[in-house]
Amino acid sequence: MTALGFLYPGYSAEDDYPRMEQMLGSDVRLQVVHTDIGEDAHRVDALLEMGSADRLVAGVEELRLSGAEAVVWACTSASFVYGWEGAHEQVRNLARAAGLPASSTSFAFAHALREVGATRVAIAATYPEDVAGHFSAFLKAAGAEVVSVRGSGIITAVEVGTWGRDEVHALAREGDHADAEALLLPDTALHTAAYVRELEEAIGKPVLTANQVTVWEALRLARRRVNAPALGSLFTKEPLVQVKG
Repeated sequence: MTALGFLYPGYSAEDDYPRMEQMLGSDVRLQVVHTDIGEDAHRVDALLEMGSADRLVAGVEELRLSGAEAVVWACTSASFVYGWEGAHEQVRNLARAAGLPASSTSFAFAHALREVGATRVAIAATYPEDVAGHFSAFLKAAGAEVVSVRGSGIITAVEVGTWGRDEVHALAREGDHADAEALLLPDTALHTAAYVRELEEAIGKPVLTANQVTVWEALRLARRRVNAPALGSLFTKEPLVQVKG
């Protein structure tokens, strides 16, 4: 059994995690602990407070007691808003507090892009344009070329969590770009686990979504590979096997 821990802000699309646990179809357990969201607002000042060390550390003990082997801060906006260096410091603080390998959804996107071999990306965000711009800057710092950014102007995670299949598909269609090698949907408040494969079929390229890459990142930290095509091309990469001559 591989136990993975997630610190998830508030309540919106956390039911993606038990759904993904079933889709992984293996001995993987996904333990979600909710952090205090503070003010529910996709606004830079509110996001900086949401991702503060005190708020994250408060949930660490419960994850440690659950037997988690790794922990991921399951929030994109309240990690990338700190910038490249600040997001690294956030993760270092989390790792020290938990005594476990740690990461965040923002870094999960950067690592997942390398996994699927994509460098040119389109961003289809639920956030306001200025917040989406911070994600674009983070990805550029990670070495990606951002060919387009679409913001949707939604302020609260609660509203994002009400979006269903039709809204998610529309967001993907409108946010895609012909020059992009991958399409990114960066909000963990958005339900996407049930739609990744059909989105890839519709768009014709890898689609990386926040909760999907968050779980993949936790598996990466725990040195686990799970083949789960229902979660998209990110979960169909097999480890390299070296054959001795």
